Amino acid sequence: MRDDSRLPTSPGFWRSPLRGPWFTSVLGLVLLVGITVLFVTGLVSYAAYNPDLSPVNDKTPDKGILGFYLFSWPTDPHWLYRVVQGVHVTLGITLIPVLLAKLWSVVPRLFTLPPARSLAHALERLSLLLLVGGALFEFTTGVLNVQLDYVFPGSFYPLHFYGAWVFFAAFVAHAVLKVPAAVRNLRRLRAEEPASSQEPAPEQELVSPRPDPATVSRRGALWFVGGGSLLLFATTAGQSFDGPLRRTALLAPHGGPDPGSGPNGFQINKTAAYAGITAPETDEDAWRLVVTGRTGTLRLGRAALRELPLHSAALPIACVEGWSTSDQWWRGVRLRDLAALVGYDDPPDVFVESLQRRGAFRHAALRANQVADPRSLLALYVNGEALTPDHGYPARVIVPAAPGVLNTKWVARMTFGETR
Repeated sequence: MRDDSRLPTSPGFWRSPLRGPWFTSVLGLVLLVGITVLFVTGLVSYAAYNPDLSPVNDKTPDKGILGFYLFSWPTDPHWLYRVVQGVHVTLGITLIPVLLAKLWSVVPRLFTLPPARSLAHALERLSLLLLVGGALFEFTTGVLNVQLDYVFPGSFYPLHFYGAWVFFAAFVAHAVLKVPAAVRNLRRLRAEEPASSQEPAPEQELVSPRPDPATVSRRGALWFVGGGSLLLFATTAGQSFDGPLRRTALLAPHGGPDPGSGPNGFQINKTAAYAGITAPETDEDAWRLVVTGRTGTLRLGRAALRELPLHSAALPIACVEGWSTSDQWWRGVRLRDLAALVGYDDPPDVFVESLQRRGAFRHAALRANQVADPRSLLALYVNGEALTPDHGYPARVIVPAAPGVLNTKWVARMTFGETR
């Protein structure tokens, strides 16, 4: 059956002359660098949520040692999360053509018989299955999250988190086994590619014994893959910029023109209507901010907050989907000044609750270093005008370098010294 060219288990079934160690090695080394950057930026993005601070900040229960946490998320530079997540999402989408080409180039190996020639070969095949399955799962869930299409069962956060560890473990195992051979193959770049009969025996299964006539060279195929990646980059990267570049982000859910115009005409992730926020509960005469701390509880309306010292800070909004805004000018009361009102000269952690009644991150916790930063505000205004309902009116949190979901909108209560 292995020699029946009608079956995928036969080397003669795979007729493309493009497949070979040189072609797959180039793609593999690109993915080696790219996926390593994706994994590192993913871990850094995870750290930005301060996952060990409060259960509400971490959506990956029972993570054990996989959720190791090395440092408190800093507030400097203020654009840190914007860059980290922009790189993570844009690079992930850009690598899709490379990943698909790599999977196409090695697909004969999935059908090689016998399934295992030795224990080492069996482990290699297992790592390959985990690698392929993990790659498809991680890239698919990541793209769906960027598009805000949650068609998969369960929450994106634990699915993507646990999937990343499975995928990266298989990726490391595969890289250890294959990088030396890939480097050897690339050393032939300056010389003419060898004939299939000259290929090393362990890699022979990638080369068709009866290839079809070539219609494009392997280098031409690489240029085609690179062009696809460049096109995806050009239609995605603009979501991290303002002005004309944002209009090039055709594949990003927040691409295109900014919503509306004027001082509040910049990107949002969640509207007031979507969050169930009603006008009566945010009316200036009805809304009160409840601030609790060491010395008791205060209830402050917008008028009372405006009488406190107001400060300004230029900060962006950056979300896990990869989109971000340029620096917006926010004005409001410093979080550390609110902490001082309830008995804290040295600002502690704070637990923030929104008027939003359901959905992830309607509650969030911030670390003491974030509260203490003079640019961290309970904002009442942005770019010289009062916040609109979609931007968090009557008041919202804005903190340098924090993920957008931790910049809670429609704030109802702040409890200092407690993170629950």
